[in-house]
Amino acid sequence: MKHTMIVMMGGQGAGKGSIASIMKTEHEYKHIESGALFRALPADSEIAKIMARGELVPDSELFKLMDSQITDDSDIILDGFPRTLAQAQWLVEQYADKFNIHVLYLDLSEELMLFRINKRINEGGGRADDADNAAVRRRLDTFWKITVPAIEWLRTAPGIKFSDIDASQDIDGNMQQVHAVLN
Repeated sequence: MKHTMIVMMGGQGAGKGSIASIMKTEHEYKHIESGALFRALPADSEIAKIMARGELVPDSELFKLMDSQITDDSDIILDGFPRTLAQAQWLVEQYADKFNIHVLYLDLSEELMLFRINKRINEGGGRADDADNAAVRRRLDTFWKITVPAIEWLRTAPGIKFSDIDASQDIDGNMQQVHAVLN
């Protein structure tokens, strides 16, 4: 029997990490967060050096890293991957025959994304670059230009289950929707 791979997608502040944390405790999913994997790499690793130069990690390196983390012996939540059309296509090509893949798209307006990012800052949380308006703008632009086409491709990819979640609700409302589509 194939295990399940939940792919969390959505813009900044949509609640991907919060929902993934709850799901992982409820169901014992293996949580694979690409950003955390990058931050955990030794400073002298090739990927860390690339990131320190402010460059994008090449897909070939990202694919190796993800491949080293994804095993078909448990249910998995992917958080922060894929972000591009090429990454989405690679994921489906590599894993659709090994997992039941279910994409959860946490749909949230840009206005609410910005509100939640500011709320995180005001509450003393969030990412270091949340306080940098230019960095937030770049991340949002990247989401709309690069990630949304991947989301739209996954919406109709063969063998992939896709669910839209209205992420504008509070965490309880979002979790009710997640449970409804996963059950």
